[in-house]
Amino acid sequence: MSAHDRDPPGLVLQRAIHGRQAVTEVVDRPLEPLWRGLLVYRGLTLVSAVVVVLLTLDEFAAPGGAVVVLVVMTAWTALSAYGYLGGAAGPPDRRGRLAVADLAVTVAVVATTPLVQSPAQVAADAPVSGSYWASGAVLACALAFGLPGGLAGALVLSVALVAVSARLEAELGDIQLLVLAGLTIGFAATVLRRSAERVRHAVAEAAAAAERERLARAVHDGVLQVLAHVRRRGTDLGGEAGRLATLAGEQEVALRTLLTVGPAAVDASGRRDLAAALRALATTRVTVATPGYPVDLPAACVDELVAVVAAALANVAMHVGPEAPAWVLLDDLGDRVEMSVRDEGPGIPERRLAEAEAEGRLGVAKSMRGRVSDLGGTIELDTGPGQGTEWTIGLARP
Repeated sequence: MSAHDRDPPGLVLQRAIHGRQAVTEVVDRPLEPLWRGLLVYRGLTLVSAVVVVLLTLDEFAAPGGAVVVLVVMTAWTALSAYGYLGGAAGPPDRRGRLAVADLAVTVAVVATTPLVQSPAQVAADAPVSGSYWASGAVLACALAFGLPGGLAGALVLSVALVAVSARLEAELGDIQLLVLAGLTIGFAATVLRRSAERVRHAVAEAAAAAERERLARAVHDGVLQVLAHVRRRGTDLGGEAGRLATLAGEQEVALRTLLTVGPAAVDASGRRDLAAALRALATTRVTVATPGYPVDLPAACVDELVAVVAAALANVAMHVGPEAPAWVLLDDLGDRVEMSVRDEGPGIPERRLAEAEAEGRLGVAKSMRGRVSDLGGTIELDTGPGQGTEWTIGLARP
């Protein structure tokens, strides 16, 4: 027996909870280690700035003003540290607003240089107020807003440094370091966010697959076996029982498809896989062909397009026959998607749709054409006596 096997249940549960919390932090808050590292960096640069100012305090034109600036820097470091740590569970933009405020305070600290430093310090290219500490604001903007935030923060602080010293060549080295730091940390933050999103998606898919497997075991022992028995027995009896057998077979296929691939889930950006949603419509008489990769569209568009296809299939079952085969095809053309629903029925007589609409039967006019029109797409009908019916729906990617 290993040492872990001898652990008390409470310790095992505690380890499991800590493990789940660690996974949650990596997926939901991937930048937490970088934020903590920023706070350590901010504290160390503050100590460095305080030591340098106190050692050269007699050189300042306004020693009291320099001490006040140090006090402001210390207070803001503590306040921003509390905000950055406390912002982990808050709204996504809380740290972003704090990072912008951090940059504003830092620029204000740098702007005090002409008020507290002596002309001799300025002539000797002495570090401006808070120069060691100021780069923390650029890193905060990079973590909060990614690559654009890091670059923007570096440029704002660089302009402040040049405006205070009035000599670009004297600050060129610091400007290069600020830009490089902002770009590097911003790029790292962007990559970490994207990686966390991929992990979150993979975890959600794994959980959904496990749940489908659990449900499949339970359903297979009950519902699927009953549907399969009804399908076989009804086929043997024929007549009305045969039609019930057909319906039972369709529901069996639909249920197996749902348990196998699952419904098309909505991702974090509000999009769904149209291909997966259409595959759920497949039955013994409906053949669905889609690309082998996800065709992501806004969830509302997917719902409407699936409803249009379902209405077309319902028309096939009603007007051609409950056992009439139908084919659904999805094409991904890059900037647009196209779907077609085809059957081999007798076709729709000329002017029949106009007469149905005049009679108040608005299935095609509203349920199909109306939905596609609201999405800004196109729908075309190709039919004729003896040639079947084919609906073609096109939609540009939003």
